[in-house]
Amino acid sequence: MKRIPYLTGFICLSLLVASGLALVSFRSADSFAAGTASTPTQTVARGWRQLFNGKDLSGWKHVGQGRMSVDKGLIRGHGGMGLLYWTKETFSNCTLRIVYRMEKENSNAGVFIRIPVEPREEWMPVHYGYEVQIDNHPETSNEDEYHVTGTLYSLTKPLAKPGKPGPSWNTMEITLDGDRTIVTVNGVKVTDYREGQPVPARKFDFEPYRGRRPTAGYIGLQNHGANDVVFFKEVSVKPLAAR
Repeated sequence: MKRIPYLTGFICLSLLVASGLALVSFRSADSFAAGTASTPTQTVARGWRQLFNGKDLSGWKHVGQGRMSVDKGLIRGHGGMGLLYWTKETFSNCTLRIVYRMEKENSNAGVFIRIPVEPREEWMPVHYGYEVQIDNHPETSNEDEYHVTGTLYSLTKPLAKPGKPGPSWNTMEITLDGDRTIVTVNGVKVTDYREGQPVPARKFDFEPYRGRRPTAGYIGLQNHGANDVVFFKEVSVKPLAAR
């Protein structure tokens, strides 16, 4: 996420109750080896449920001015700021697996989690959910380590910086374990955050509001600037093991 003017406000949380959508509640499991881009068939066989069918955007909805399209079996984000979100359920106590690559050496995108209500526009998730950042070089837009790949955008510093430049493929796994969020990139832990831990003060209106996020929420993929092109070939989910 780069510096883009604040556009809009928040949607009432009661919409979540009114929506009647299913809540997906899971508990943890081992992740796969870093950098392995499974096919949908392999994913299902190993306990992962694929949310992208490789053909079209069934189950997904886009908000914002940018665009997400299917290009040769991949989700392609392009054309400016927007969000493609999964409409069918909210997620908690699970691991999300996202396999992506940048078209250029570096691009800006993100994976949104813990979005409290179904998005109607692209900025509510920025301010009231969490963005797991995709941007290996935030310094090029005068941003710091709180904005690097695998961090919770503007909230956490990276424990490591394992993101690969484009056009190499990257595997990001995001574990939602109650109020704890763990992010690995290519098998290396980047973020381990629990709700209520100290975070830096909010500096800009394009950054998220501080405060606790819901245990369960919607998820989405961000397309960012007009010149940012990022491809996603897997978005899958696996329940956490009972304990």
